[in-house]
Amino acid sequence: MELIEKINQLKKERNAVILAHNYQLPEIQDMADYVGDSLGLSIQASKTNADVIVFCGVYFMAETAKILSPDKTVLIPDRNAGCPMADMITAEDLRKLKAEHPGAKVLCYVNTTADVKAECDVCCTSGNAEKIVRNVFHQDDEAIFVPDQYLASWISGRLGRDFIIWQGYCPTHVKILPEDIIKRKDFYPNAEVLVHPECPPGITTLADHVLSTEGMCRYVKEAKTREFIIGTEIGILHRMKKENPDKFFYPASERAICLNMKRTTLEKVLWSLEGMGHEVTVSRDIMQKAKACLQKMIDHKP
Repeated sequence: MELIEKINQLKKERNAVILAHNYQLPEIQDMADYVGDSLGLSIQASKTNADVIVFCGVYFMAETAKILSPDKTVLIPDRNAGCPMADMITAEDLRKLKAEHPGAKVLCYVNTTADVKAECDVCCTSGNAEKIVRNVFHQDDEAIFVPDQYLASWISGRLGRDFIIWQGYCPTHVKILPEDIIKRKDFYPNAEVLVHPECPPGITTLADHVLSTEGMCRYVKEAKTREFIIGTEIGILHRMKKENPDKFFYPASERAICLNMKRTTLEKVLWSLEGMGHEVTVSRDIMQKAKACLQKMIDHKP
């Protein structure tokens, strides 16, 4: 409680807003002003009158917040909280791929660095990827989709179109195995299976619904079902239980933990506010190019 009181006091003094991604530790979610997905949080923060954004998530998320709020100071409590999937492609990698396919349009998942976004035509989230492809790409357009091969494959199957796919993936979601889903289903026969599209096809084919994190949170709130097997990073179960105390949530796999998401602690949030430490910056040129990519996505956000 003392830590939280100190954080709240400093938050007032700095005119700061604290954002927490759905995969953060429970105490971080409970202390934050807003909890949600990376894009939703960045948009929310851009609409506040805060001078400082403390982003409890991973680095690309804080970069996105900076791009959408260039006049605000953006802090990340742990500078080493990265996204392995985002790090699987660099701007140079993408430039080489674009050179091999000079006529192709480039779609990037929001889970990419600012440098990569600056090389792309449009961005997407797991929740709006299908809509972005439908609205921005013609059926005969050659399209590059980076970096998540499983999200790309899921959307490819949904729309019946091919992409040039980068072979990146989320190391957390691939920890969920088909046998995990089958065992949980045997144990909880009345539970609906919800999985994230970052999961491999062997998992998505076993799901009742394939949804983004925010899609999952909306679905369980509105559903009449009272039991759910959740196939994504286990941090989201805290929010689901908190928002739906009369329902039951079971992780598809206890192994689905993103250690980078768990790096942020209350102490690190306090230290970040005390010293205004780990400020996230993006160069003007990269920011302008990445902003255009993000804005096209935001204009089509469901």
